[in-house]
Amino acid sequence: MQIGDNSVLERLINMKELDLKQTIGLLNAIMEFELAGVVRYTHYSLMVTGPNRIPIVDFLKAQASESLLHAQQVGEIITGLDDGHPSLKIAPIEESYRHSIRDILAESLTHEKKALDLYKSLLDVVKDASVYLEEFTRTMISNEEMHTLELRKMLRDFSVADV
Repeated sequence: MQIGDNSVLERLINMKELDLKQTIGLLNAIMEFELAGVVRYTHYSLMVTGPNRIPIVDFLKAQASESLLHAQQVGEIITGLDDGHPSLKIAPIEESYRHSIRDILAESLTHEKKALDLYKSLLDVVKDASVYLEEFTRTMISNEEMHTLELRKMLRDFSVADV
């Protein structure tokens, strides 16, 4: 930052107070959702059948591991915020009982979009209130956007007959 850089200086001066209650509430909702992702992706990895099973199972297991990592990161942030207490809950998981590869990928895409929405809600709360939380949240949004792009690409070549 240069002394003459008014936009950065103005932003620092105009930082707002972090709403801890709302921030911790959203972080707990995200943690619960990420933990549900661990269960969801683990379940999906067990249900995949067919000739493309191995790479898809590997992908789903990696998604489960990443969801656990995200939940742990969020939990660490929660416990660092005053009286923050990580939730012991997981978000509800709907079971469609449809386990074609297309269905699993489509449900995964829906899950990732919901995660993206949660992180965007968090960004609205922490923006201009905490540089660390804002940067963390932007990184998580970037990760979730990449997941949605990847899933869209994986779904692209499925025809109606594959449903």
